[in-house]
Amino acid sequence: MDARGPLCVGIDPHPSLLTAWGLGDDVAGLERFAATAVDALAEHVAVLKPQSAFFERFGSRGVAVLERTVADARAAGALVLLDVKRGDIGSTMAAYAAAHLAPDAPLAADAITVSPYLGYGSLRPALDLARAGGRGVFVLALTSNPEGAEVQTAVTAAGPTVAQTVLDRLREENAAELAAGAPLGSFGAVVGATVGETGADLSFGGPLLAPGVGAQGATAADLPRVFGSAVGQVLPSVSRGVLRHGPDPVALRAAAAREAAEIARFAGSGA
Repeated sequence: MDARGPLCVGIDPHPSLLTAWGLGDDVAGLERFAATAVDALAEHVAVLKPQSAFFERFGSRGVAVLERTVADARAAGALVLLDVKRGDIGSTMAAYAAAHLAPDAPLAADAITVSPYLGYGSLRPALDLARAGGRGVFVLALTSNPEGAEVQTAVTAAGPTVAQTVLDRLREENAAELAAGAPLGSFGAVVGATVGETGADLSFGGPLLAPGVGAQGATAADLPRVFGSAVGQVLPSVSRGVLRHGPDPVALRAAAAREAAEIARFAGSGA
């Protein structure tokens, strides 16, 4: 983030984007779209975030494209945050963790998104495997969709909201790394840039993935209001705001550079 700017660009091959790029809504179009995005951006932006669902909808051939996308983006120097939002229990969660966080997994990424709504403790296999391998996990806390509030802002029996409970557990998760001198822990939260003033304590020592900038209505100028003193920890995520400028690689890079510069103006370096 310091070297390339605080920006995460999603690789979301929506059918409408494939059409806008003059591509078919098929595996060939998916492969061309993903490869173009990686070639244009992976050497320039801090983080690329493929959305797994848009690859999975094409079955095994789509997953094969996702494997190549993750590998090629990492080889070009970008961090890859794989947006899979996994959440399960026991051996099933352990299997999801192994699929995306084990060093030798075909779909191994630098970090993944996970859902804590089977209980934060259900995430332990992913948290432990990420810690062992030097990878990261972003836990859903206050998401950008309006429906999320009915669960995330609910008050627990202990007093805090569900979201604040997640953030407090992440603070505990990051404590050892921070004590050892790391600028940020490896365990982050997803907090939408569209949620407004949260009232939550976001100083948990980890990165904040902030979807919602661009097509969902938030702007870089909203970041200080939403994140307050934690704005330096924010990694805003932009997808359509960059991807709509494709398939021209030069236009994609220019759009990403504009987004990164605007975000840096309001959010700082991210360190």
